[in-house]
Amino acid sequence: MLKNDYYTYRVTWSVEDDEYVGLCSEFPSLSWLATDQNSALSGIRQVVSDVVVDMESNGEEIPEPIATKKYSGRFMVRIPPDLHKELALQALESGISLNRLASDKLSRTQ
Repeated sequence: MLKNDYYTYRVTWSVEDDEYVGLCSEFPSLSWLATDQNSALSGIRQVVSDVVVDMESNGEEIPEPIATKKYSGRFMVRIPPDLHKELALQALESGISLNRLASDKLSRTQ
């Protein structure tokens, strides 16, 4: 297993496979099937560890864990002009910036 394993793991039920599947967000092509959740998590962690060792030995770039990445807090989203106009109007009528309105709306989706 990796010494400092900060990758993002998830275990979910796979109806198609009739088993639990372990997944890693930073390595979306990898998965591990098991009959119980703990084995699915252990399995995907071992697969990621093996892949990282292999990538290191081949001089490949290793994905940075999401947990340790630094985010600027900025991203650009393209939307239809009519929606842009509607949101700008909502922001104006609410007395806030369009950025604040979008941030508030996005935070409610969690």
